Amino acid sequence: MRISTRAQRIEPFYVMEVAKAAGVLAREVAHTDRPMIFLNIGEPDFTAPPLVQEAAARAVRAGATQYTQATGLDHLRERISAWYRQRFNVDVPARRIVVTAGASAALQLACLALIESGDEILMPDPSYPCNRHFVSAAEGKAVLLPTTAEERFQLTAAKVEAAWTDKTRGVLLASPSNPTGTSIAPDELRRIHEVVSKRGGITLIDEIYLGLSYDDAFGQTALAIDENVISINSFSKYFNMTGWRLGWLVVPEVLVPVVERLAQNLFICASTVSQYAALACFEDESIAEYERRRAEFKARRDWFIPQLNALGLNVPVVPDGAFYAWADCTSFAEKLGISGSWDFAFETMKRAHVAVTPGRDFGTAETAKFVRFSTASSMAHLQESIERLRAMAENRAR
Repeated sequence: MRISTRAQRIEPFYVMEVAKAAGVLAREVAHTDRPMIFLNIGEPDFTAPPLVQEAAARAVRAGATQYTQATGLDHLRERISAWYRQRFNVDVPARRIVVTAGASAALQLACLALIESGDEILMPDPSYPCNRHFVSAAEGKAVLLPTTAEERFQLTAAKVEAAWTDKTRGVLLASPSNPTGTSIAPDELRRIHEVVSKRGGITLIDEIYLGLSYDDAFGQTALAIDENVISINSFSKYFNMTGWRLGWLVVPEVLVPVVERLAQNLFICASTVSQYAALACFEDESIAEYERRRAEFKARRDWFIPQLNALGLNVPVVPDGAFYAWADCTSFAEKLGISGSWDFAFETMKRAHVAVTPGRDFGTAETAKFVRFSTASSMAHLQESIERLRAMAENRAR
């Protein structure tokens, strides 16, 4: 069977390949005194809070399960708009908000609406692999620009300006970022957008971890800069609704009918039950619970990263958001007689029963020596994983 070149351009999602291997081993050790600890997948260990679950059940009982309009429930769009006002002091009219089938659908819609065949989109290296694949699926080309710890593993205006060519269509950023958990300073982001705008380009920004910011210096939405910034967001991370597949897209008003037309044809609408459930995310009781959980994620970060550093798993930039630690495993791997994060990931999986994500997915700029730890697991699991890694480094069984 002939496979399209488009499909062949999409590389495997190695995060999931590693997860499959970890899953097989996990079944073998499930009933031992050292079951697998999963620090590889970026999924909160919290689930939707009670009010959200109850809202979903009410929708089902009431038969509110038919299609909504492609842009989403008007009431939900209004709730999201109000959240921007209350949380970020930014006016984002509901008419510019499109509710989508997860942030993945939002990214796909934005790329299909704005990218022509052959267009190049500048992105930081490292960055989330699926984002560049959305560009590729729209017949564009993701151009990864190497970044450094000094740059917080983010693009700068100078770097964007230097890399711009006649083929460049714009930038796709993420703040906070997966895999590094770092954000772009608001002033730098403004300068990047100015460079892009002067060239008639587009600024796309993935803000799905924005709710999980821990530093006021960074926890600001790019939508405060200009209404032409296009923001992708999600109910998965801060709102703990990963499997509900619900996100949203904020676009300039002129793009709304374009995105709506694409959404009608590709998705019809986001899950109706999920949309009704998400209305309850913005109740005071739910927000209070989300803020409690955000504090818990921060506490995990504050404990876990110094422990990694002490083991020689150096985290060069303390993440200001999300729930990741981007660690250089070079010296630790040398103690084990191996090199590179790919071998390190499988070695820790086999010897310590701790699953982590090698840097292979996230680019080529020294990513082979980095691993991503997810702190979306419980504090008890994080503490146990550190003990196992310490024992592993000392070449003794625990």
